[in-house]
Order: sequence, then structure tokens, then C-alpha cells
Amino acid sequence: MTQPIPFERPIAEADTQPSAVVPLGPTGRPMPVFPDPAPLTGHGGARVVSMCNQKGGVGKTTTTINLGASLAEFGRKVLLVDFDPQGSLSVGLGLNPHEMDATIYNLLMDRETTLDEVVVPSGIEGMDLLPSNIDLSAAEVQLVHEVAREQTLQRVLAPALAHYDVILIDCQPSLGLLTVNALTASDGVIVPLECEYFALRGVALLKTTIDKVRERLNPKLEIDGVLGTMFDGRTLHSREVMERLVSAWGDTVFHTVIRRTVKFSDATVAGEPITSYASSSTGADAYRQLAREVLTRWPAE
Repeated sequence: MTQPIPFERPIAEADTQPSAVVPLGPTGRPMPVFPDPAPLTGHGGARVVSMCNQKGGVGKTTTTINLGASLAEFGRKVLLVDFDPQGSLSVGLGLNPHEMDATIYNLLMDRETTLDEVVVPSGIEGMDLLPSNIDLSAAEVQLVHEVAREQTLQRVLAPALAHYDVILIDCQPSLGLLTVNALTASDGVIVPLECEYFALRGVALLKTTIDKVRERLNPKLEIDGVLGTMFDGRTLHSREVMERLVSAWGDTVFHTVIRRTVKFSDATVAGEPITSYASSSTGADAYRQLAREVLTRWPAE
């Protein structure tokens, strides 16, 4: 044999087939596609959801405003409840806390006050607001002596259930009586969580509180999801926190992640949701995607 034997490296069979690569989302899991929700034929039977985390500055108010506005864009009738004495939700929608005739405090403490007397338009079509100011801080002290004090908010929100599709409650950054009221009135909880180490530490305590409320006051309460906020994929720290969050909570963590952007601060100053202030921004797109994702998680309407 004067000629050398030709040699060709065998091609693995798998290499000859084009493989569909599923892109990974910021949570490190394959990113599903969430369809636009079907339009509703009528309104009512509201699902009540609390935005809850005892740590402040994690994005509860921002998420309440922008998720509510995104749900309203998809044809849902939404009521936002400002249940924080700081009144950030009301201020974030352009209200002056010192010029309010009636707030949720009046609704809680005065049985003569009706829901219609307190609800105000938010400036966004399909979304209303139950405002709050510093007066609400007195309610926590006064409610201590009430009978069935944990069910007070549930009682005053009952007339709204037939008129809205979603009621979002912006809780104060504590696990006091007001927050327990919100959890007792709710069907679900969304936990906004800053992608930062200290934010992770308090989630176990929050879950213990949710479990106690479910066991003693509200058997239907469930965690709708944990939402990573202020995420910066360029930093190793944010990615590590997200990885740890997913390993601890699994599929409870939303695929949607809210990234840092200065547009959120600008929208707050303008007193608008980001979906109207900067409609084409990445922040607006993220909250629209979150709205689609939560609607796929909630029971069929």
C-alpha cells in the first residue's frame, strides 16, 4: 500500500441535527413565552394580592403601581390600596397627602364612611386608588382593642370585590397589625425582593408570618411568587443572590426580573406609572411581562 489510508474524524450524529437552544433568563432558568391574556367579558370576583416584605426599599410601591397599570392595559379593572402610613403609593400617583378629604384610615375606623367616598381615580384608565397618609399610623394602635381586629381590612374591601378584577395592597415595611390585616384579606402574596444579600435574610421571617396567617386566619392565602427587583446582571453579587434565591424558592420565583433603571425614579417624580411615563422603556416592558406571568399563575378567570 503505497498511499496512506485517508482518515476523517467521525461526525457525531447529534452534531448533524440542529438543536433548538432555549435561551436562559436572568434567573438562570429557560425563559418561557407568556401570551397576552384574553380580554374579559365582564368585571368582578377580584383577586386580592398583597405586596409584602418587611424590609423597606425593595420595590413594593413601584411594583404595585406598575403591575397595576400593566394589568389595566390588559383590560383588567384594578384597585390599588395604599396600606402604608408613609403614603408612598398615593404620592407616586401624584396625590398630595395633606390635601386628602378621606383616606383608608377613615374607612377602617368609621363605619359610616363608604368605599365610594374614599376611592379616587389614579389617572390611569381602569385603575383606581384607595389613598393613605400618616393618619393610618394611628389605626394600628386603635385596632388593637377592636373585636376581630385582623379582619378589619377584609370587611371594608368586601364591597369592592364585585367591581374589580384585581386588588393590589401596598403593605408597610413591617410585620405588624396592618400587614397581618392585609394578609388576612388577601388571596395571594407577591414578595418583591431586592437582589442584595441583606434582603435575602428577612424572607424566612416573612414566610413564617405568612404561614401563621394561613394557619390561623386565612386558609386560602398562598404565595403567588417572589419577584427579583433592582437586578443588575453586570455584577456578580446580583447574579449570586438570584442563584441563591432560585435554589431556595424554586419555581416560586418569577421568571420576570425588574432591572435597575433611573426611569423608575423619574416616573415617581412625575406621579405616573412607568408604563405611561416611558412606555417603550425596558422597565415598562418588564412590568408588562410580569403582568402576563402573574395572570398565567392565577386561577382561570
